[in-house]
Amino acid sequence: MNVTPSATVEPFEHPALFYRDADEYLAGTVPFLLEGLAAGEPVAVAVPGRNLELIRGALGAAAAEVRLIDMGEAGRNPGRIIPGVLRAFTDLHPGRRVRIIGEPIWPGRSATEYPACLQHEALINLAFSGRDVTILCPYDLRGLPHEVIEDARMTHPVLVDGSVASASAHYALERVLRDCNRPLPAPEDAAVMRYGQGFGDDPLGRVRAFATEHAARIGLTGERLEDLRLIASELAANSLDYGGGSGTLRVWQEGDRVVFDVSDGGHIADPLAGRCPTPIHQLGSRGLLVTNLLSDLVRIHTGQGGTTIRVYFDVDGADPLEHLRSIEDAGFTGSPEGTGSPEDLANA
Repeated sequence: MNVTPSATVEPFEHPALFYRDADEYLAGTVPFLLEGLAAGEPVAVAVPGRNLELIRGALGAAAAEVRLIDMGEAGRNPGRIIPGVLRAFTDLHPGRRVRIIGEPIWPGRSATEYPACLQHEALINLAFSGRDVTILCPYDLRGLPHEVIEDARMTHPVLVDGSVASASAHYALERVLRDCNRPLPAPEDAAVMRYGQGFGDDPLGRVRAFATEHAARIGLTGERLEDLRLIASELAANSLDYGGGSGTLRVWQEGDRVVFDVSDGGHIADPLAGRCPTPIHQLGSRGLLVTNLLSDLVRIHTGQGGTTIRVYFDVDGADPLEHLRSIEDAGFTGSPEGTGSPEDLANA
């Protein structure tokens, strides 16, 4: 197999690697990594824990030269992967060719998570267009449903199966993004409040109190409860500033998750909103970025009739900032302007 970057007009390459077992997995990933190291390129691997250990063992001593990231933790929220994993690594190496193995979809991803995973794979093509980066995405042919493999053919311009790499005849970026932007199902039993113009004073204070009260009743505690409080406030502030001056907040429980959403009359025109590291001084544009970095799942539906942003918190979930720190202790520092540490983004 050869997916070495080629001298094309578009320097970014985003192949899907199809594999059936551990041998095929290693045959498709390890040479790709070693070629990058031999070329002096920064190399990272972000895959689920079991596959991460396979690669670590196969690399041997060379593993010390590769940034190894457990995607099951750092990429639990697919909306966090571009800013918190991929850009966090590539932006540390401006002016250099970078290669990454990223496996955001694995057996065990839930039906609720999968549309966000699919959307993420499509958005990678926009986020890295024009950049000297190769992101190789493995797909388990035996463990994943047939529909997931068919979707991979639509989100990856190049498909690799064994030693053969070919252009995907089914690549359809715009179709995938359109299909991922569907109305979200209404919750069965949610606590509801309206805020903003005509709904009382101190709307952000009321939103924070309402969201945390109901999330705490469900079982969210400590720093994760504070993360939810921050996100609810950020999203409500966006409603007041850009969503027509008012909005609706709903909070409910789904299994072992706290879920809330904010709906207003605004429209998110940029499909990459909330997925690109943002300079620390751009306070008004960071609400969605903070939401993706701190929560366990984010789903969005937006159109000319309004926007709904739905946020999920695992009651027993770990602090996501720990996994962001593991990528770079100083946080998102690749931009010349600087984007601040995870704590800066969360607490500003």
